[in-house]
Amino acid sequence: MRRVFILSDHTGLTAEAMARALLAQFPEEAYEIQRHPFLDSAAKVEEVAGLIAREEAPLVFSSLVDPAARKRLRELCGERLFDFFETYTPRLEALLGRKARPVTGSLHGIANHGLYQERIRALDFSMVHDDGAVTRNYENADVVLVGVSRSGKTPTCLYLALHHGLQAANYPLVEEDLESPELPTALAPHRHKLVGLTIDPVQLQRIRIQRRSSGRYAALEQCQWEVRQAEALFRRHRIPTIDTTAISIEEIAAHITSEILERPRRRDSS
Repeated sequence: MRRVFILSDHTGLTAEAMARALLAQFPEEAYEIQRHPFLDSAAKVEEVAGLIAREEAPLVFSSLVDPAARKRLRELCGERLFDFFETYTPRLEALLGRKARPVTGSLHGIANHGLYQERIRALDFSMVHDDGAVTRNYENADVVLVGVSRSGKTPTCLYLALHHGLQAANYPLVEEDLESPELPTALAPHRHKLVGLTIDPVQLQRIRIQRRSSGRYAALEQCQWEVRQAEALFRRHRIPTIDTTAISIEEIAAHITSEILERPRRRDSS
C-alpha cells in the first residue's frame, strides 16, 4: 500500500479533494492517506519532512504557500511532490501580467468571514431541522431532502451546509406517510424545495442491519416496500429523485446544487 501525504498550511480540504480526484483515476492502486494540516511554521514542515523521508516511494500533495517550505519539499521529494501552487501560479502570473504575493492561509482568511458565518448559520439550521424534528421553518429552507430512513439524508444536509452554505432540512418518510398517496402535511406547501433520495433495498438492508438488526426495520421485505412506496410518491408528485446507492455524499450534493437547485422550479402543486 502506497503512503500518500496531504500537506497544507490550513485545513487541507482543497488539497485532499484534488488529490483524491487524481488518485481515483488509478483504482487498481491501494493508498493510505495521511493528512497534515496547519503546517504554518518551518519546524512543523521539517517534522513532516522527517516522516516523508522514512517512507518508500510516497506521494506528496501540497498546498503550502510559503516558498521556503515548498523548496524544502521539492528537494526532499523530487518528482513525487505534487505542488498545486507550483503547478498553477506561474501560468496565472503570465496571464495576469503580475507576480503572485503568497499569503499563508489566505483562502480562508478574514475576507471570507461573511461566507464562514453563512455556513455556520446553515449548519445550525440543518442540525435543528434534522430527521423531521422541526418542520415549521421549511419556508426558510433552501432544500428539503425526503426519503426513507438511512437513505443518506442527514450527511448530505450537513455537507450542503458546510460546503455550500445551504439551509438544508430533511424529512424521513415513515409508514404512515408511505401508505398515503398525498404528501405529508409538513411537505405539501414546499414541494418546489423537495428532493427525494432513494436507494437499492439490499444496500438499505445492509445499512440498517448495522444500526438495528432485530425486528422489521432491517428486514429485506420491509426495505423493499418502503423504497417502492417512496419512489411511487416521488413520481406521483414529480419530485426530482437521486439514487444514493453507489455515489458519494459529495456527488449527491453536486447533483443537488448543479442540476436541481439551478433549475427554475414551479411553486405550485401541478
